[in-house]
Amino acid sequence: MTAALAAAGLFAVAPSARAADTELMTNGGFESGLSGWSCTAGSGAAVSSPVHSGSGALRATPAGSDNAQCSRSVTVQPNSTYTLSSWVQGSYVYLGASGTGTTDVSTWTQNAPSWQQLKTTFKTGASTTSVTVYTHGWYGTPAYTADDVSLLGPGGAPAQTPAAPTGLTASGATSSSIGLSWSPVSGATGYTVYRDGAKSASVSGTSATVSALAPSTSYAFQVTATNAAGESPKSATVTAATTAGGGTPPPSGHALVGYLHASFANGAGYTRMADVPDSWDIIDLAFGEPTSVTSGDIRFTPCPVSECPTAEPVADFKAAIRAKQAAGKKVLISIGGQNGQVQLTTTAARDTFVASVSKIIDEYGLDGLDVDFEGHSLTLNTGDTDFRNPTTPVVVNLIDALKTLKAKYGAKFVLTMAPETFYVQMGYQYYGSGPWGGQDPRCGDYLPVIYALRDALTLLHVQDYNSGSIMGLDNQYHSMGGADFHIAMTDMLLTGFPVAGDTSRMFPALRPDQFAIGLPASTQAGNGWTSPAEVTKTLDCLTKKVNCGSYQTHGSWPGLRGLMTWSINWDRFNGGEFSKNFDAYPWS
Repeated sequence: MTAALAAAGLFAVAPSARAADTELMTNGGFESGLSGWSCTAGSGAAVSSPVHSGSGALRATPAGSDNAQCSRSVTVQPNSTYTLSSWVQGSYVYLGASGTGTTDVSTWTQNAPSWQQLKTTFKTGASTTSVTVYTHGWYGTPAYTADDVSLLGPGGAPAQTPAAPTGLTASGATSSSIGLSWSPVSGATGYTVYRDGAKSASVSGTSATVSALAPSTSYAFQVTATNAAGESPKSATVTAATTAGGGTPPPSGHALVGYLHASFANGAGYTRMADVPDSWDIIDLAFGEPTSVTSGDIRFTPCPVSECPTAEPVADFKAAIRAKQAAGKKVLISIGGQNGQVQLTTTAARDTFVASVSKIIDEYGLDGLDVDFEGHSLTLNTGDTDFRNPTTPVVVNLIDALKTLKAKYGAKFVLTMAPETFYVQMGYQYYGSGPWGGQDPRCGDYLPVIYALRDALTLLHVQDYNSGSIMGLDNQYHSMGGADFHIAMTDMLLTGFPVAGDTSRMFPALRPDQFAIGLPASTQAGNGWTSPAEVTKTLDCLTKKVNCGSYQTHGSWPGLRGLMTWSINWDRFNGGEFSKNFDAYPWS
């Protein structure tokens, strides 16, 4: 690791500053908090201890794919030599300068248990008038501390605080985001967006998309311009509202979703459609599977009598579906599952997927589709780093196919998804193979699909089981099997989160009526079984903000749609414990 890190920076012994050199760094001791400094993913904070001198210092904590870089712009003169230094504590702490116009520099220490000074020099280019000075740590390491950051050299022409931006306009509103644009400001090196008076985003260009907004809600926006001299006054206020959203709701009120073993047999036994208890509001037929991984040709065949001796005739199966629908239930075909890998690598596979799924829906008179792509069905190609604009064919083709099905069947079409936590919440730390490659390319791979279909999505029920530990919004790891895991995982999706720690790429919050919590119905159904008492605590916390334990949610959501389970069969095998607990829960 040391050799790899050394390649990323260099050690330099700087000559003493000349007598004519002046100190150009303002607030290098962090006595004024983080004024003038910007830290990625909210990773930095001003602290009063430990300090090298004065009363303040910087403490920044790397998390996930964020290295806790804190930076600021400093005005300099062209063709001049500068000495950069800082006192630091911690492991793998970096100090550097970029935008020099010549060779950007950095220096670092592998281990500084007590205060250690880092120092380097650089020369500016012929047209350079400002540089960016930064500190950062290393991925997955503990917090580092920096103090007394100094830049000595010839003083640049004093920077002037930029004027307030003009021409602020809003456009492209969805149910969860609003686009903003404004005119450029002379001398500005960045812009800060304010939503209802609070800082919402910092960008370098003259446009931004503010995400994680609530549907049918009006917001007030302002923008400021920034440079090394400070921040401009705020622009005139622009007011804009999000749309209502177009997701198709499941049956009114709270819903219980379950998978019915319709095409296979296992130890849970076969359950006829007519025998599915009335507790279940959405019944997912498990599973439709492809003829081959990349064909896109999905087939569904009810379990044959040779495998399921008590299976009903197909005509009775279809009649029972119609009876459930007449009682207000929704019946969907679920595609994929553990063994049904589906990769729509080509547009031909995409079109075949649409045609074959439509045939199943039409033949059995179903209400919609559940997407349960697991394993390697979805991966993100190297370089596909923005969930809002995916480029990987298997992702783009799936999005197009689902939009086509939604358009074909209209507003009553029910669309649900059942990804694993690795494909969704893991995206808070890692996305795809990462900016440098090497990560698992499945990290967060459902995020672009959910985002693209967010206004058409009826329900997302992430599988809170068969999961490793996942980091929540409190930057702590949570493990399955208890209320804490379900509370933390749900809070992420009803609050929204920065993807891979990048605050400029916020995954917007879902509506609470679009979300159900996925759990196994019994200990035999999957790892991560949660006792009825812990399920009740989970619902208490999320809908009433009581019995939350140590985790503090970012809100309460009485409209949380409900619960999903694998499976109806395993619940019947276990005496109906899961569904009975749901039925007995006092939602109000």
